[in-house]
Amino acid sequence: MKNSLLCGFGLLMASMTTLLLVSNQQTTAAPATVQDEAAKVAVWNVDTVHSCALFRVRHMGAGWFWGRFNDVSGTVDFAPEDASSLKMDITIDVDSVDSGHPGLDKHLKAPDFFDTKEFPKMTFKSSSVKVVPTTRRSDDPAMAWDVTGMLTVRGVSKEIVSRVTYWGAADMGRGLKAGFESTFKMKRSDFGVSYGVEGGSLGDMVTVTSAFEVNAAK
Repeated sequence: MKNSLLCGFGLLMASMTTLLLVSNQQTTAAPATVQDEAAKVAVWNVDTVHSCALFRVRHMGAGWFWGRFNDVSGTVDFAPEDASSLKMDITIDVDSVDSGHPGLDKHLKAPDFFDTKEFPKMTFKSSSVKVVPTTRRSDDPAMAWDVTGMLTVRGVSKEIVSRVTYWGAADMGRGLKAGFESTFKMKRSDFGVSYGVEGGSLGDMVTVTSAFEVNAAK
């Protein structure tokens, strides 16, 4: 009886050892994460529905006047594993300017300001990037850069530097998307938009903040 018990116990231990060895030899690939999928993307297309450009300028020496451009398109070249790979080629349809007031919109489209019939597009094309450290806190961007590039407004092209931030990628069932923002300041008179500057009714310095939701190019 004792020998039978010992024999049974030995067989049980041998079986368990065999199962463990087989289990250790079998490797199961971990499921791909969103970030893994994002790493495979080289080009992202700007989603015009969920992107816009906001601008802010001082009005009458007191408050701030805000406006936006609703039609933003273009591409962002970016691989998350290589921060220095960032490139941007952005186009804004100037006729999409939106102040929230039809009368102001008409004036903004006129030659006093953007002259949309003569200059229908505003563009930015990056030439170099400098990676900026981030804190990695949950409320801070995943990556940041100072992006140097050529801004063209009313046919005038000048080099600017924009702070660009990357907020991560996600797939909520409608395809892989990523989020970027950019902010820069410009003197509008440098680009031939001087209305109101001399009299001080409108400021010369404009802050432009753009939000880009981008889709993985197919």
